[in-house]
Amino acid sequence: MKGRADFAARLQWWRKRRGLAQLELAGRADISQRHLSFLELGRASPSRQMVLRLAQALDVPLRQHNALLLAAGFAPSWRESGLDAPELTQIANAVDRMLAKQEPYPAVAVDRHWRLLKANGGALRLVEFLVGPIAPGTPINLADALVAPDVLRPHLVNWAEVVRYFIRSVETDAAADGSDETAALLERLLAYEGVSAALQGPLVEAGSGPVLPMHFRKGSTALSLFTTIATLGTPQDVTAQELRIESFFPIDDATAKVLRGWAAKPTGRNRRS
Repeated sequence: MKGRADFAARLQWWRKRRGLAQLELAGRADISQRHLSFLELGRASPSRQMVLRLAQALDVPLRQHNALLLAAGFAPSWRESGLDAPELTQIANAVDRMLAKQEPYPAVAVDRHWRLLKANGGALRLVEFLVGPIAPGTPINLADALVAPDVLRPHLVNWAEVVRYFIRSVETDAAADGSDETAALLERLLAYEGVSAALQGPLVEAGSGPVLPMHFRKGSTALSLFTTIATLGTPQDVTAQELRIESFFPIDDATAKVLRGWAAKPTGRNRRS
């Protein structure tokens, strides 16, 4: 009975989080509203296929697919592999090619919670210029690096504008995946000094450009960048679904010239100005 109750509570929670009435979800899942009601009340036990059908109808991420299956007493359906696992070799190779093609401009691969998985030379050069060398193997969370007061913020001229957009994106993630870890990330970011004030600041109206750039300045060097984020299509693995490739592009010729210049100089001599 406990497993049935766990599944019932999770199912009802997801339906309400998606803003669906029972009749709407029943229609999406092609089941009767009566049967859905019995599942939510714990009066009926779902089959494995029913759990997967409901998870799909609710647009639940693969990680939460597995959580619903476990709550209903079934084994997880979706594998979660490390990016260095043999079964993800082709994915890892594709990521490496994407990062390499972005040179000399920065590009990184991160997971859903913005933990750094891979970075190209352009990204390493940018980080070393802004904050100094980082020891190999040091765990890095790019969300914390952006929002915290003592990493990128001192060099990001329009930090308040950028962080306002970024926090909203994390809020969207938290609403979409419903995971404790994303909720904890959002809570941690909101607790940083100055974030509340940034979120309450005046909304920025559309300016002269189509995107909001990141304006960095350190010493006499100014850099203006915008980013794109790519995800994998039709993922069949939790890690693959949560993988993001963020690529940084110069928004002006001056920034492009600096980034190309760094790449052309010997390592260790180009990022101290």
